[in-house]
Amino acid sequence: MKILTVDIGTGTQDIFLYDSRLDIENGFKLILPSPTMRIFRRIQGATQSRSPILLSGVTMGGGPASWAAEAHAKAGLPVYATVQAAKTLNDDLEKVTGLGITLLSDDEAASLPDSVQRFELKDFDFAAITKVLTDFGVPLNDLAAVAVAVFDHGEAPPHISDRQFRFDYLNARIRSRNDLRTFAHLPGDIPPSMTRLQAVVDSSRQVDVPLVVMDTAPAAILGATFDPLVRSRTHNLMTNLGNFHTLAFRLGESGVEGVFEHHTGLINPQKLEILLLALAQGTLQHEFVFNDHGHGALVYDKTPFQMDTNDFNLVVTGPRRNMLAPGSIKMDSSLRPYFAVPFGDMMIAGCFGLLAAVADLLTELAEPVINSLQGLSASKVAPWEV
Repeated sequence: MKILTVDIGTGTQDIFLYDSRLDIENGFKLILPSPTMRIFRRIQGATQSRSPILLSGVTMGGGPASWAAEAHAKAGLPVYATVQAAKTLNDDLEKVTGLGITLLSDDEAASLPDSVQRFELKDFDFAAITKVLTDFGVPLNDLAAVAVAVFDHGEAPPHISDRQFRFDYLNARIRSRNDLRTFAHLPGDIPPSMTRLQAVVDSSRQVDVPLVVMDTAPAAILGATFDPLVRSRTHNLMTNLGNFHTLAFRLGESGVEGVFEHHTGLINPQKLEILLLALAQGTLQHEFVFNDHGHGALVYDKTPFQMDTNDFNLVVTGPRRNMLAPGSIKMDSSLRPYFAVPFGDMMIAGCFGLLAAVADLLTELAEPVINSLQGLSASKVAPWEV
């Protein structure tokens, strides 16, 4: 049984092909440029050649792709966009047109001259991933499921902060089910406001197997819980330091005891230490994070976290994890960062979290996946035999 997992961030998209016949460490993996980085570089090329551009497709992760499109317009070059693609830049379409971008219907976009360079926006490109793996002799014609993780702010109603809206989503999911797997969805169960998750579904029509979608940071932290040292503890303070967002969970026997989310670019090691210690102590306030232009914080259990000075007490994952590397925080800090390496690879922690979500939502696939994640299944074949 094979399951394709794809964790899509700002800098990279991390791909892991699970095969139940193999030890999980032997699964094939790829770390590739993220979709938004690919679009960013292609638009930069169009800017250099001073070509008009069209953005079509669905809503995807913004960041670099949005910056490149804005820079193209500021350079006085034509930028056209269909409505769903335009929402990559901003859900408020008046703000998009205010950047000098012209909105078109699908028919109008199709009638543009060939001189306009066309960019199809989408986070999940199943055809491209299939081609890469097939070129290396790994066909994807026998998949049992596909799982994809993206970060979704959600489409906030007018005059509602998108930061608050995102955090309200986190809170609602935790209150509905106090488990990190609550952030995973089957296509029919995605909240309507989660437009980026829905866009992944919309761009996966050619996938004829079950699909699971999930938020990226909870996927990474869930994946990190399969690190042997992390698994051996009932209480963990865990943080995912992403390129854009930092999310931290305080996890106990009953599930999530507290959470905060901030923008990575707005914090430094000292501020991060303050946030993490306050979360551990149960004193972190929502306003402290939100008023600092973060998303917010919630503490569900205010019992102080018992910091074990004889062992690690802070689990760190994510591409910006060196913010908590030795020498980055105070020598006398009570935090003792541990860099989780589930199955020997931090970069695909989110893929392991996606596997756990597949086992949770697609119970017919659960047994071999759970056995693999718990290290209970030994390989029956060698990698060259699959």
